[in-house]
Amino acid sequence: MNTVAILVGGIVGLLVNKGIPKRFSGAIMTGIGLCTMFIGISGALQGENPIILVISIVSGVATGTALKIDKRINSLGEKIEKRFSVSGEGEEKSTIAQGFVTASLLFCVGAMAVIGSINSGLTGDHSIIFTKSTLDLIAAAMLAVSLGAGVLFAAASVFIYQGLLVLLSQLLRPLLDNPSILAEMNCAGSVIIIALGLNLIGVTKIKVADFLPAIVFSPIIVAILGMF
Repeated sequence: MNTVAILVGGIVGLLVNKGIPKRFSGAIMTGIGLCTMFIGISGALQGENPIILVISIVSGVATGTALKIDKRINSLGEKIEKRFSVSGEGEEKSTIAQGFVTASLLFCVGAMAVIGSINSGLTGDHSIIFTKSTLDLIAAAMLAVSLGAGVLFAAASVFIYQGLLVLLSQLLRPLLDNPSILAEMNCAGSVIIIALGLNLIGVTKIKVADFLPAIVFSPIIVAILGMF
Protein backbone atom coordinates (compact mmCIF):
# COMPACT_ATOMS: atom_id res chain seq x y z
CA MET A 1 0.00 0.00 0.00
CA ASN A 2 2.71 2.44 1.04
CA THR A 3 4.83 1.66 -2.01
CA VAL A 4 1.90 2.12 -4.39
CA ALA A 5 0.92 5.39 -2.66
CA ILE A 6 4.42 6.82 -3.23
CA LEU A 7 4.41 5.75 -6.88
CA VAL A 8 0.97 7.29 -7.48
CA GLY A 9 1.87 10.50 -5.65
CA GLY A 10 5.18 10.76 -7.50
CA ILE A 11 3.55 10.27 -10.90
CA VAL A 12 0.94 12.91 -10.12
CA GLY A 13 3.69 15.29 -9.05
CA LEU A 14 5.63 14.70 -12.26
CA LEU A 15 2.56 15.33 -14.40
CA VAL A 16 1.75 18.54 -12.54
CA ASN A 17 5.39 19.64 -12.60
CA LYS A 18 5.32 20.07 -16.38
CA GLY A 19 3.10 23.11 -16.03
CA ILE A 20 4.80 24.73 -13.03
CA PRO A 21 7.48 27.44 -13.51
CA LYS A 22 10.85 27.00 -11.78
CA ARG A 23 10.24 29.83 -9.34
CA PHE A 24 7.13 28.07 -8.02
CA SER A 25 8.85 24.69 -7.65
CA GLY A 26 11.60 26.38 -5.62
CA ALA A 27 9.04 27.97 -3.32
CA ILE A 28 7.27 24.63 -2.95
CA MET A 29 10.57 22.98 -1.96
CA THR A 30 11.07 25.59 0.77
CA GLY A 31 7.57 24.90 2.02
CA ILE A 32 8.23 21.15 2.10
CA GLY A 33 11.43 21.78 4.02
CA LEU A 34 9.63 23.88 6.63
CA CYS A 35 6.90 21.25 7.05
CA THR A 36 9.57 18.55 7.36
CA MET A 37 11.25 20.53 10.12
CA PHE A 38 7.91 20.89 11.93
CA ILE A 39 7.38 17.12 11.78
CA GLY A 40 10.90 16.57 13.10
CA ILE A 41 10.56 19.05 15.95
CA SER A 42 7.20 17.57 17.00
CA GLY A 43 8.69 14.08 17.19
CA ALA A 44 11.92 15.18 18.87
CA LEU A 45 9.96 16.69 21.77
CA GLN A 46 8.67 13.21 22.63
CA GLY A 47 12.10 12.17 23.87
CA GLU A 48 12.32 11.47 27.58
CA ASN A 49 16.06 11.71 28.22
CA PRO A 50 18.33 14.24 26.45
CA ILE A 51 21.40 12.27 27.51
CA ILE A 52 20.21 9.25 25.54
CA LEU A 53 19.63 11.47 22.51
CA VAL A 54 23.11 12.98 22.70
CA ILE A 55 24.83 9.61 23.09
CA SER A 56 22.72 8.09 20.30
CA ILE A 57 23.39 10.92 17.85
CA VAL A 58 27.13 11.07 18.60
CA SER A 59 27.54 7.28 18.41
CA GLY A 60 25.34 7.11 15.33
CA VAL A 61 27.07 9.79 13.30
CA ALA A 62 30.51 8.44 14.25
CA THR A 63 29.47 4.99 13.02
CA GLY A 64 27.75 6.36 9.94
CA THR A 65 30.76 8.47 9.02
CA ALA A 66 33.11 5.52 9.48
CA LEU A 67 30.89 3.33 7.29
CA LYS A 68 30.40 6.16 4.76
CA ILE A 69 26.64 5.51 4.71
CA ASP A 70 25.75 8.86 3.16
CA LYS A 71 28.36 8.43 0.42
CA ARG A 72 27.17 4.90 -0.35
CA ILE A 73 23.50 5.89 -0.55
CA ASN A 74 24.32 8.86 -2.78
CA SER A 75 26.47 6.60 -4.97
CA LEU A 76 23.48 4.29 -5.35
CA GLY A 77 21.36 7.28 -6.30
CA GLU A 78 23.94 8.39 -8.87
CA LYS A 79 24.00 4.91 -10.41
CA ILE A 80 20.22 5.00 -10.70
CA GLU A 81 20.48 8.47 -12.25
CA LYS A 82 23.02 7.32 -14.85
CA ARG A 83 20.81 4.36 -15.71
CA PHE A 84 17.48 6.11 -15.99
CA SER A 85 17.97 9.87 -16.39
CA VAL A 86 17.29 11.56 -19.69
CA SER A 87 20.17 13.73 -20.76
CA GLY A 88 19.50 17.46 -20.71
CA GLU A 89 21.22 20.76 -20.46
CA GLY A 90 22.02 22.75 -17.32
CA GLU A 91 19.21 22.99 -14.81
CA GLU A 92 16.87 20.92 -16.97
CA LYS A 93 18.76 17.73 -16.22
CA SER A 94 16.79 15.46 -13.89
CA THR A 95 18.24 15.24 -10.36
CA ILE A 96 17.25 11.62 -9.82
CA ALA A 97 19.95 10.99 -7.19
CA GLN A 98 18.83 13.90 -5.00
CA GLY A 99 15.17 12.92 -5.28
CA PHE A 100 15.88 9.28 -4.45
CA VAL A 101 18.02 10.02 -1.38
CA THR A 102 15.82 12.79 0.01
CA ALA A 103 12.55 10.90 -0.44
CA SER A 104 13.98 7.63 0.89
CA LEU A 105 15.13 9.31 4.09
CA LEU A 106 11.86 11.18 4.55
CA PHE A 107 9.67 8.11 4.01
CA CYS A 108 11.77 5.61 5.99
CA VAL A 109 12.91 7.63 9.02
CA GLY A 110 10.18 8.02 11.58
CA ALA A 111 8.07 6.25 14.16
CA MET A 112 5.16 5.49 11.84
CA ALA A 113 7.32 3.36 9.56
CA VAL A 114 8.62 1.26 12.48
CA ILE A 115 5.49 0.97 14.62
CA GLY A 116 3.14 0.60 11.66
CA SER A 117 5.20 -2.18 10.07
CA ILE A 118 5.61 -4.12 13.32
CA ASN A 119 1.87 -3.81 14.05
CA SER A 120 1.07 -5.07 10.56
CA GLY A 121 3.31 -8.08 11.02
CA LEU A 122 2.18 -8.97 14.54
CA THR A 123 -1.54 -8.26 14.57
CA GLY A 124 -2.56 -7.57 10.97
CA ASP A 125 -3.55 -4.06 12.00
CA HIS A 126 -2.60 -1.90 9.02
CA SER A 127 -4.23 1.34 10.21
CA ILE A 128 -0.93 3.13 10.90
CA ILE A 129 0.50 2.09 7.53
CA PHE A 130 -2.66 3.27 5.77
CA THR A 131 -2.35 6.64 7.50
CA LYS A 132 1.34 6.86 6.60
CA SER A 133 0.52 5.89 3.01
CA THR A 134 -1.90 8.81 2.73
CA LEU A 135 0.69 11.24 4.07
CA ASP A 136 3.42 9.79 1.84
CA LEU A 137 1.20 10.06 -1.24
CA ILE A 138 0.84 13.80 -0.68
CA ALA A 139 4.52 14.23 0.21
CA ALA A 140 5.63 12.23 -2.86
CA ALA A 141 3.55 14.46 -5.13
CA MET A 142 5.05 17.62 -3.61
CA LEU A 143 8.61 16.26 -3.71
CA ALA A 144 8.24 15.12 -7.32
CA VAL A 145 7.27 18.65 -8.32
CA SER A 146 10.64 19.95 -7.11
CA LEU A 147 12.98 16.93 -7.23
CA GLY A 148 11.67 15.01 -10.21
CA ALA A 149 11.54 11.30 -11.02
CA GLY A 150 14.02 10.25 -8.34
CA VAL A 151 11.16 10.30 -5.82
CA LEU A 152 9.60 7.29 -7.58
CA PHE A 153 12.64 5.15 -6.83
CA ALA A 154 12.19 5.83 -3.11
CA ALA A 155 9.17 3.49 -3.32
CA ALA A 156 11.65 0.61 -3.57
CA SER A 157 13.40 1.77 -0.37
CA VAL A 158 10.08 1.79 1.47
CA PHE A 159 9.11 -1.63 0.12
CA ILE A 160 12.40 -3.22 1.25
CA TYR A 161 12.72 -1.38 4.58
CA GLN A 162 9.14 -1.73 5.80
CA GLY A 163 8.86 -5.20 4.31
CA LEU A 164 11.82 -6.37 6.39
CA LEU A 165 10.28 -4.81 9.51
CA VAL A 166 7.07 -6.77 8.88
CA LEU A 167 8.99 -10.03 8.37
CA LEU A 168 11.08 -9.42 11.51
CA SER A 169 8.13 -8.19 13.58
CA GLN A 170 8.27 -11.12 16.02
CA LEU A 171 11.90 -10.35 16.86
CA LEU A 172 11.17 -6.62 17.14
CA ARG A 173 8.09 -7.07 19.33
CA PRO A 174 9.88 -5.93 22.54
CA LEU A 175 10.13 -2.46 21.00
CA LEU A 176 6.35 -2.06 21.27
CA ASP A 177 6.37 -3.29 24.89
CA ASN A 178 8.81 -0.60 26.01
CA PRO A 179 7.47 2.97 25.64
CA SER A 180 10.89 4.43 26.54
CA ILE A 181 12.57 2.65 23.64
CA LEU A 182 9.94 3.86 21.19
CA ALA A 183 10.14 7.41 22.52
CA GLU A 184 13.93 7.58 22.20
CA MET A 185 13.97 5.97 18.76
CA ASN A 186 11.35 8.44 17.60
CA CYS A 187 13.32 11.31 19.14
CA ALA A 188 16.57 10.35 17.38
CA GLY A 189 14.77 9.78 14.08
CA SER A 190 12.99 13.13 14.38
CA VAL A 191 16.26 14.99 14.92
CA ILE A 192 17.49 13.41 11.70
CA ILE A 193 14.30 14.60 9.98
CA ILE A 194 15.02 18.15 11.21
CA ALA A 195 18.45 17.94 9.56
CA LEU A 196 16.77 16.77 6.35
CA GLY A 197 14.41 19.76 6.52
CA LEU A 198 17.34 22.15 6.89
CA ASN A 199 18.90 20.65 3.78
CA LEU A 200 15.66 21.00 1.84
CA ILE A 201 15.40 24.73 2.50
CA GLY A 202 19.07 25.16 1.57
CA VAL A 203 20.35 26.28 4.97
CA THR A 204 22.76 23.36 5.42
CA LYS A 205 24.34 20.47 3.53
CA ILE A 206 24.30 17.92 6.32
CA LYS A 207 25.18 14.32 5.43
CA VAL A 208 21.89 13.13 6.90
CA ALA A 209 22.29 9.42 6.10
CA ASP A 210 25.41 9.25 8.28
CA PHE A 211 23.15 9.88 11.30
CA LEU A 212 20.88 6.88 10.64
CA PRO A 213 22.71 4.48 13.02
CA ALA A 214 21.54 6.73 15.86
CA ILE A 215 18.11 5.09 15.57
CA VAL A 216 19.71 1.69 16.19
CA PHE A 217 21.84 2.94 19.08
CA SER A 218 18.83 4.44 20.90
CA PRO A 219 17.24 1.16 22.11
CA ILE A 220 20.67 -0.24 22.98
CA ILE A 221 21.48 2.76 25.16
CA VAL A 222 18.04 2.65 26.81
CA ALA A 223 18.61 -1.03 27.64
CA ILE A 224 22.11 -0.38 29.04
CA LEU A 225 20.96 2.52 31.21
CA GLY A 226 18.01 0.42 32.37
CA MET A 227 20.45 -2.12 33.82
CA PHE A 228 21.78 0.54 36.18
